[in-house]
Amino acid sequence: MGRRPRDRDRDATAIKAAAERLLAGTPLRSASGKLTATELIVESGLRRDVVYPHHQDLVDEFRLRAQAQDRVPTAAQELAERYAAVVDELKETKQQLVAERELTAFLRRTAVELAVEVENLRRDQEDVADATVVSMPRRRGPGRRSLSANPED
Repeated sequence: MGRRPRDRDRDATAIKAAAERLLAGTPLRSASGKLTATELIVESGLRRDVVYPHHQDLVDEFRLRAQAQDRVPTAAQELAERYAAVVDELKETKQQLVAERELTAFLRRTAVELAVEVENLRRDQEDVADATVVSMPRRRGPGRRSLSANPED
């Protein structure tokens, strides 16, 4: 009771279909859509040990067609565009980070200066608390009554 032999015609059909999808830029299984033998094998759904010994001719044909093709596959182009967008976003984020770090450093310095100022004011208040406080008489304005004992004045 041995293993069933592989259907090489079905494997060849799978490889050819995978090659067509990759060259058209519409891969089903390949994440990157690159025009490489590795991606061809991934796209075909077969194992490497099945493809290379029995279907090397199809792999070579795919490589030649990929070299002759003058355009970048859609999936690879989308990845390149996404990469460019992510690089731009990263630059912007780094600039924001630098600005935030500068602001944080400024705020830390300001907080230290204010803490020193508060400490100096507390010391000054302690020194003043020991001094005598002199009361100043209130100023009389229009419509205010005098502070004399006689209300008829």
